[in-house]
Amino acid sequence: MSKPPGLDRGLTNYGDPEFSRYLRRSFARSMGFSGEMLDRPIVGIATSGGGFNNCHRTMSELTDAISRGVLAAGGLPLPFPTISLGEVFLHPTSMMFRNLMSMDVEEMIRAQPMDSVVLIGGCDKTVPAQLMGAASAGRTAVQVVTGPMMTGRYHGERTGACTDCRRFWAKYRSGEISKAEITEIEEQLAITAGTCAVMGTASSMACLTEALGMSLPGSAAIPAVNSARLVSAEESGKLAARLAHEPITPDQIITPQSVENALRVLLAIGGSTNAVIHLTAIAGRLGIPVSLHRLNQIADETPVLVNLKPVGMHYMEDLYAAGGVPAVMRELRPLLHLDCIGVDGRKLGDRLSESAEWIDRSVIRPMSDPISATGGLVALHGSLAPDGAILKRAAADSSLFELEGRAVVFDGLDDLNQRIDDPALDVSPRDILVLKNSGPKAAAMPESGYLPIPAKLARAGVKDMVRISDARMSGTAYGTIVLHVAPEAAAGGPLAVVRDGDHIRLSVASRTLDLLVPEREIQKRLAEWKPPVSPQRGYAALYQRSILQARQGCDFDFLVK
Repeated sequence: MSKPPGLDRGLTNYGDPEFSRYLRRSFARSMGFSGEMLDRPIVGIATSGGGFNNCHRTMSELTDAISRGVLAAGGLPLPFPTISLGEVFLHPTSMMFRNLMSMDVEEMIRAQPMDSVVLIGGCDKTVPAQLMGAASAGRTAVQVVTGPMMTGRYHGERTGACTDCRRFWAKYRSGEISKAEITEIEEQLAITAGTCAVMGTASSMACLTEALGMSLPGSAAIPAVNSARLVSAEESGKLAARLAHEPITPDQIITPQSVENALRVLLAIGGSTNAVIHLTAIAGRLGIPVSLHRLNQIADETPVLVNLKPVGMHYMEDLYAAGGVPAVMRELRPLLHLDCIGVDGRKLGDRLSESAEWIDRSVIRPMSDPISATGGLVALHGSLAPDGAILKRAAADSSLFELEGRAVVFDGLDDLNQRIDDPALDVSPRDILVLKNSGPKAAAMPESGYLPIPAKLARAGVKDMVRISDARMSGTAYGTIVLHVAPEAAAGGPLAVVRDGDHIRLSVASRTLDLLVPEREIQKRLAEWKPPVSPQRGYAALYQRSILQARQGCDFDFLVK
């Protein structure tokens, strides 16, 4: 094995390389390292913990475990911090800062002397940001996820963030439960460290990372507080130290074939709509396109196999106990590209050929008995969404899949907040709620696509309606909700000129979403439309100038390969 550059990689330039090396080692000595340790290959550990990120409460434990593994395999672990994105603690939304974090990760991997890197993340945008940055940096990388929470209990019922959060909140809005009850429930929804306990965006990205091959097999679903999570972290550290001598770079792992494998897994697990955007952005860093038309083809061939909320009834801790992502991929084996290699250097086909452990069929269904014969997501196109939109059909009411309805339009989040519960709102259950100006350019694409059912309809027992927006929604949510409409309203897409009373037709069968207004009238309205005013300084201005639409992963135009 060749000796990695270690501390000599990328010497700071003082015009004298030997002096640079001497100075660097001198300052490294001030941290208490012996000369023997400084001669080892260096494994960076990208940490993304912070007081505003509940998902990353175990960051220090994971860092210690990874460091043990690196040391055991003959490397020198050097942790370093990056931006931390706590989903519910960021304004206006964590999505605004995903690309910023990816730049932080990329530049710190490149700028600092490390032969390989272990990335620790969990909360929704952190894992995509780390994989985007690592793909662009081109350095050997191993992803470690923080893992999901365990479930709580409320009056004998299992509870877990955040599908149950939304379910109970809907009951509170409709008057079915009291203020005292919702306060008691609040204490039982998120009871341990970790990411959401259901197949939300964080869990979906953990599963996709394993499917891509960027994390250790079997690691995605281990609960955050299970000791196996620390063992997996230690093994990841050992692997990263070995890979310092025999690098496997992200572009060898993330290929068109492995991206398709990840899409198959996403559809089979009933995963988050957000994962389509994130996977598109990760692949885009390596010049790999993700086509919504191809997504539909794959969805027609790929059944939903995993019985987890919000699609089913179980939680991530059950998926881990049932066999995890390896068990899901064994079921999908006839549909997968088996020559793809993982970060451990092994081919997927070889890994899946190993004898399977016990599988809980109440959680992971066989291909012969799926939860649904077709995948959990579907892409829509039409006169309202020329560049596409996404519906999570596995978490929707199929009785609404073929619907023509009258538009009830909200011009933005402030308008929605002010009018959605107004008793005078002109709305009926078969109308279509439309939210504009919540896309990438307008509002950094918050998870506001889960429009609440108007209060007067909720109190009358209405549980679901068709809702359409250029926003995103949490992967933990349930409903017949069309998202990521592109081009967005703020970019001058047809959504910008939808008016109250216009008719919209949704057809999941034909994969279409149409504004039933004559084309000439649409063009006349667009000619009169004016774009919103953009910020003039700071990161917000950079974001506005550079952000791409959902079909391109909402990455910055100057970061895509």
